[in-house]
Amino acid sequence: MGSRPVGAPRYSGMKALVLVGGFGTRLRPITYGIPKQLIPLAGKPMLYHVLDLLPPDIEEVVLASGYKADVLQAYLDAHPLRWPVRCVPEAEPLGTGGGMRNAGDGMSDPFLLLNSDVIADVDVTKLLAFHRAKGGVGTMTLAEVEDPEPYGVAALDPNDRIERFVEKPKRDVAPSRWINAGLQVWSSSVLDGIPRGRAVSFETEVVPGLLDRGIFGFRSRGFWEDAGTPSRLLHAQRLLFDAGRGGPGVLPKGSFGRGPAAFGRDLRAGGASFGPYVSMGDSVSIGAGAHVENSILMDRVVIEKGASVRSSVLGPGTIVASDQALDGVVLAGA
Repeated sequence: MGSRPVGAPRYSGMKALVLVGGFGTRLRPITYGIPKQLIPLAGKPMLYHVLDLLPPDIEEVVLASGYKADVLQAYLDAHPLRWPVRCVPEAEPLGTGGGMRNAGDGMSDPFLLLNSDVIADVDVTKLLAFHRAKGGVGTMTLAEVEDPEPYGVAALDPNDRIERFVEKPKRDVAPSRWINAGLQVWSSSVLDGIPRGRAVSFETEVVPGLLDRGIFGFRSRGFWEDAGTPSRLLHAQRLLFDAGRGGPGVLPKGSFGRGPAAFGRDLRAGGASFGPYVSMGDSVSIGAGAHVENSILMDRVVIEKGASVRSSVLGPGTIVASDQALDGVVLAGA
């Protein structure tokens, strides 16, 4: 985010709690080696795009981390963010609520809660103003989707108060098409009601008991995507590029075709062609006559001459042999 407008509120005492659990099973084999939050989209890791929504003067970011927490911490140490960031790992999977309780000691009141695999366009300043105006215990950002069945769905009254919250309802009985968009504001008191030391689903075990204290829905009209599957990951990347949140956008020197594209250091792509929406990490090599589009190539990927890669996610060190054609695959390097 840019500089704060004159008169805008300050958030220097506020903390953000980010849920970074889950094994990323739908993005294997890449996630055997790294957490999904470090897969790059439009030039930088998914997690860093999520945190881009935060005001610059947030006091601290706390990551409720689990799977591959050591890999995540090492990356954060090597690529520091603008805020102090603290990882709080869990010894065993604790679910959303258990992860919040495990990492939530000393949380501000209120605090922001973010899912680390949701790519969205949300005005957090407006979200926080809405939360203050409503005066409830919590506010959920809501996104409208065509099919709400895979998500938590809110039923709202005319004042945007959530009357019911139903996790993963069948489509024909869902109370609305407004779903939990993965960016929320909560009073720190909600953490007191979450038991320690066991797995807890915040959405099914905790939220229903908070409804009588006032939970409101902030309807967001910006883009939104749950980047947990290969196709959704690539769609999230397209949304970021189209919104100007991916860089540099131009094609690599000596290549041709059309962007946008993002690439890291030491790229070699002379004579290669590109379709739109390609992200490339460091030390990627793409041979003459090769073609890449709508894909993510992580560090040290090699695409030999004449090969083509479409709608695919290639992990670090993957090699695509000459004249091989990949379409819609997820691969990890040796």
